[in-house]
Amino acid sequence: MIELPVISEEATRKKKPDWLRVKLPVGKEYAKVRRLVDEHKLHTICESGNCPNMGECWGAGTATFMILGNVCTRSCSFCAVATGRPPEYDEDEPRRVAEAIKLMGVKHAVITSVNRDELKDRGAEIWYQTVVQTKELSPETTIETLIPDVKGKWDALYRMIDGGQEVVSHNMETVGSLYRRVRPQAKYDRSLEQIKLTKEYGKRTKTGIMLGLGETKEEVYKAMDDLVENGCDILTLGQYLQPTKMHIEVAEFIHPDLFDHYREEGLRRGLKYVESGPLVRSSYHAERHVNV
Repeated sequence: MIELPVISEEATRKKKPDWLRVKLPVGKEYAKVRRLVDEHKLHTICESGNCPNMGECWGAGTATFMILGNVCTRSCSFCAVATGRPPEYDEDEPRRVAEAIKLMGVKHAVITSVNRDELKDRGAEIWYQTVVQTKELSPETTIETLIPDVKGKWDALYRMIDGGQEVVSHNMETVGSLYRRVRPQAKYDRSLEQIKLTKEYGKRTKTGIMLGLGETKEEVYKAMDDLVENGCDILTLGQYLQPTKMHIEVAEFIHPDLFDHYREEGLRRGLKYVESGPLVRSSYHAERHVNV
């Protein structure tokens, strides 16, 4: 087993490692996406989640759209999205998202959402209509949907993933031992089961895990094995970054060399594709995950 350096949060509180520096979002394509998002009154996880890759992705003319509002019914300790009681959802949102994707001319679109636990169908119909209407307006566009935990309501899951999307992602977020602290309203085994049922439904499956929350190497390896056993095709691994002082603290900054090791280890253990790096997020380079 390799031993590679980690850097404690306490030692680097004032200055993150050089490998975590990102460029500010600028440029003509970034401005174009910014304008389209504003004009169509859309939400993006790029903004709500404080994604460090927003400048790169928007500069390439792509964005990850967040449907069903921007208020989540969950209170995960890592997430920058607002939590509370969401307002009524907009039934016209699928049309607006589909039109924006067509105007942007993207070849691969990523769609995600907040959790809507208060809805009987968990928002499944809006999910279904968004994918269907996007395919109708942009038949050549491939789609990845990053769906929330449906809390075991499997009829909602099947409706969410039945619109014709090529990739279905559901993020595990962390290793099993940290679920109570990181995802208190979720269950590790239930998320694995959701991935398994998605695979059995015939979809290409994907998940993401954040590192630097205090997990051990052995726990990361076990998570990989659990994912392979439950039919996961694609795994993304990235560094957790604390969005505000109110959120869970970073336990350690993971060295890029260890991210490289995890990529190789994931492939060795049976995953078909592993995107691994400090600034990797769920939808980073998502266009590469369609045909693996």
